[in-house]
Amino acid sequence: MTRVAAVDCGTNSIRLLVADADPETGELTELDRRMTIVRLGQGVDRTGRLAPEALERTFAACREYAAVIKEYGAERLRFVATSASRDAENRDDFVRGVLDILGVEPEVISGDQEAEFSFTGATRELIGRTDLTRPYLVVDIGGGSTEFVVGDDHVRAARSVDVGCVRMTERHLVHEGRVSDPPTEEQIAAIRADIEAALDLAERTVPLREAHTLVGLAGSVTTVSAIAQELPEYDSTRIHHSRISRDRVREITEWLLRSTHAERAAVPSMHPGRVDVIGAGALVLLAIMERIGAEEVVVSEHDILDGIAWSVA
Repeated sequence: MTRVAAVDCGTNSIRLLVADADPETGELTELDRRMTIVRLGQGVDRTGRLAPEALERTFAACREYAAVIKEYGAERLRFVATSASRDAENRDDFVRGVLDILGVEPEVISGDQEAEFSFTGATRELIGRTDLTRPYLVVDIGGGSTEFVVGDDHVRAARSVDVGCVRMTERHLVHEGRVSDPPTEEQIAAIRADIEAALDLAERTVPLREAHTLVGLAGSVTTVSAIAQELPEYDSTRIHHSRISRDRVREITEWLLRSTHAERAAVPSMHPGRVDVIGAGALVLLAIMERIGAEEVVVSEHDILDGIAWSVA
């Protein structure tokens, strides 16, 4: 057993996993898993820079995670940063802050590396299941980007595109500093056009339609699952490996896009940090399912974070 810690810092959230990894049996025993909405990518699409308040929110979460890692005595730590910190002019400020707090430099990985980690984390425990046929299409809908990975036991093709729930919300739904509540038909159409263009781009290198099983990752997908199940609170054990039909995803997406902030905030399983961006994230998922003809999506709570942990082990 090796006790490892993995941190995934994305555009919208930062997450920590502390686990015992046994490479011989392929088991990853979770000791602590937590997520904090920090919105690191706030304004990056518009300004090209990480906002000071976004950096401070992220550093505050890092200080909390440092205490948890020390408490569990993790032997190894890997910190991976994704879309927002790839794009920012002042990413050196981010790197120095993380190094000071956690003692490791954040690895600003490429979209292809991000996709590889996501695939490993999402599919490692699916291999051998007779009710899910390969190849898999793993879709990781993040805040700033979405990763598409097709593979069997290993990755066959991968592509990252700059379409995510935060990026689409900030690009199309923010007017005079406020998110449209609810968005107009024209705004929704603009998001949809961006998503379709991104899918065209992804299909140039990834055979999306060859997949037999669609596996959906990250907060937009898991939140849609929680809503579909009408959970009284967010429950990862009921969300993990749940299945949602395309019709149900469409029904939920349409409601999210015509609802007000207050109505979405009243959903008991909704994280406060997702209230304004969940509509765009759900629309990304729906568009993918419609493009490839997927009748359902298998939802996974295990994703890039688990893949990072395995890479450390």
